[in-house]
Amino acid sequence: MTDHSIKGKTALITGGAKNLGGLVARDLAAQGAKAIAIHYNSTSTKTEADATIAAIQAAGAQAVAFQADLTSASAMEKLFADTVAAIGRPDIAINTVGKVLKKPIFEINEAEYDEMAAVNSKTAFFFLQQAGRHVHDNGKVLTIVTSLLGAYTPFYASYAGMKAPVEHFTRAASKEFGDRGISVNAIGPGPMDTPFFYPAEGADAVAYHKTAAALSKFSKTGLTDLEDIIPWVRLMVSDGWWMTGQTILVNGGYTTK
Repeated sequence: MTDHSIKGKTALITGGAKNLGGLVARDLAAQGAKAIAIHYNSTSTKTEADATIAAIQAAGAQAVAFQADLTSASAMEKLFADTVAAIGRPDIAINTVGKVLKKPIFEINEAEYDEMAAVNSKTAFFFLQQAGRHVHDNGKVLTIVTSLLGAYTPFYASYAGMKAPVEHFTRAASKEFGDRGISVNAIGPGPMDTPFFYPAEGADAVAYHKTAAALSKFSKTGLTDLEDIIPWVRLMVSDGWWMTGQTILVNGGYTTK
């Protein structure tokens, strides 16, 4: 019988130094993961990466961190190769990389479009490609997208629009990897209480988002708290293996599909 528990498993988390990715890394360590590789993009994040590494090690797991800009296929290939060299082939691969831009379509220039496509769509595609090549049979692959995929709203064309292809990438990968027992899913959180949220939103928008979910008044912030997503990540990379090819919106009733 296949063991779907997290205990004793190895994991790679892109964007795993801070915010949701950092909390996911800590939780996997707390659940008994044997070794965790985290990725971070910018040198400015190294302090947080070091803190996350220390927390993983304190929980009893091996930990290693890699810095990289993952918006090229070669960089993603190198990340997986470095991970395999450091901790072995991962059983769990989680992509949390993303970038938000809130602008009217008329104001988005070509450079912004290209960056949003590279960070939100291209990175996810080559993450899934390398996960399919390197994750152990019966492994778990997960990408973080956005609940805006279920929204009818202006101003997020370059963000939600570049996360939208990840839904089909996920479906295709789940079919292609399924004969090896690998499940592939995506989780779409609602607006999250992180430093990335507030700069993109005006005061009126923040107030709206804090009351928009059906369960908003039961949240600490009114938004999706990072802790609300962790049980779903934990489930999808363990006993929730029978769910595959799905995009699950975890948002307290902010949007639905």
